[in-house]
Order: sequence, then structure tokens, then C-alpha cells
Amino acid sequence: MRTTRRIVTGHTGDGRSIVVSDGPVPHTRSLPGAQFDEVWSMDCAPAVLGLSPAGEPTSGGSRIALGSGAGNLIRVIEFLPASAGGKRSPMHRTKTIDYGVVLEGEIALILSDSEVLLRAGDVVVQRGTDHAWENRSELPAKLVFVLMDAEFDGELAKVLEGKAIMP
Repeated sequence: MRTTRRIVTGHTGDGRSIVVSDGPVPHTRSLPGAQFDEVWSMDCAPAVLGLSPAGEPTSGGSRIALGSGAGNLIRVIEFLPASAGGKRSPMHRTKTIDYGVVLEGEIALILSDSEVLLRAGDVVVQRGTDHAWENRSELPAKLVFVLMDAEFDGELAKVLEGKAIMP
């Protein structure tokens, strides 16, 4: 699996735009059959922008979900097919709204009572629902995910009371 290249821009002291860094993402996490490349994370929304980033925003390492009030996270995940060691992810739920874009291949989105096959170019809007991923094809599937901090409204919070939610 190839690590994602990340280019970060910033400003000079007089406001001109520059490249601050250009290289592989600083944090990756490998699970059986999948590689998570953490691209960027912000602790709050709206993001506070300065001349250059104040340190490495992904220095906390990889995580599945965002902490409460954490802002946003972008990651690239490559899912291997079962023939190459890929496995179905566990069912999980996060208190986030996630935008998932299939860049390459195809992958099954598994929900509580249904499944959807996603192919390159498809976009899923994941709204805090319990789900899993499985690559049933013979080729890797690469997706980019943008996670945004969210809250469950009173009605949904009551329905989900006692159910597992990733911290």
C-alpha cells in the first residue's frame, strides 16, 4: 500500500502563499487488510488560520472517531480484498457526519439491515449510523473520508442510549 502524499500551504510574513511541507502523511495505521493515512485534523471549528500551521495537527496519531468538539479529520483508507488479507471491519458508530468518496475500486457499505455496493466516484454521507466496510472484489478499494464533529439530537440520543459509540 502506498502512503498518501500531503502538501500543506501557508503564508510568508507579508502574506504571500507558500508550500510549508510536502511529503508523506506523518501518521499511518495498519489493520489487517487496511491502511489508514491520517491527512489532517483540526481541534475545533471554525479552524483558526495563522501564517503557518502551529505544529503537526495529526500528532495525536490515528483514531477511528473524533473527540467531542474536535472539529474535523480527513483520512485516506485503502481496503485490501479478502484474497490479499482484507477483512470486514467491525460494525461501529461515531458521533460524526462522514463524507466518504470512493477513489478506486468498489466496497460494500454494511448497515444494520441492508448493504450498498459503492464504486469509484460514489459518495456516501454517513450520519452517525452503525456500519461496517468489506471489500469483496479482487482489487484494492481506496476511499477518502472527511469526518466532521456532530451531536445527536434529543430524539436520536434517546433511541441510541446504551448503544456503543466510538469515543
